[in-house]
Amino acid sequence: MGSLRIFLEEVLHLRINEQKSAVARPWERKFLGYSVTSQRETRLRIAPESVRRLSTRVRELMRQGRGRSMSHTVASLNPVLRGWISYFRLAQNKMVLEALDGWVRRRLRCLLWRQWKRPSTRQARLRALGVDAEAAWRTAYCGRGPWHSAGSRVAHLALPARYFTHMGLLSLLDTQRSLSCSR
Repeated sequence: MGSLRIFLEEVLHLRINEQKSAVARPWERKFLGYSVTSQRETRLRIAPESVRRLSTRVRELMRQGRGRSMSHTVASLNPVLRGWISYFRLAQNKMVLEALDGWVRRRLRCLLWRQWKRPSTRQARLRALGVDAEAAWRTAYCGRGPWHSAGSRVAHLALPARYFTHMGLLSLLDTQRSLSCSR
């Protein structure tokens, strides 16, 4: 760092921010929300802090959407997701985007589960979405909480990814693919 400081300050006449600057391996640092992988083939990836910030923002939006319709919640969520993935369109790790897509859909299932409130309403809604009577009853009267129920097999059958796509939910992975193809 000493030799770099001399070069940057004396030759290039630049100031160094001591808090942000460090000499480290590239995969240990982040730059503008990105970091790189440490495997043989170096790839640009989204820094974990950036993923956590998006998760926090989505949680805030979901908390606001508890009394709103699903279409309104999706409409308020889409600009955030679109802006985030537009910024990170250069990232080359699709597993993170797949996981985020699944997590957002599970959060929406959880939101619906809370909106349905009563077990009888939950059972009726699951039956209306095509779940057989016994599975709908077991899931509706399960006392393990909304997050557990939102991740169940029955919830995935009743509210698959295409349900949320039909509602207008933006898929991070599909949007990133379409943005990378248009370059």
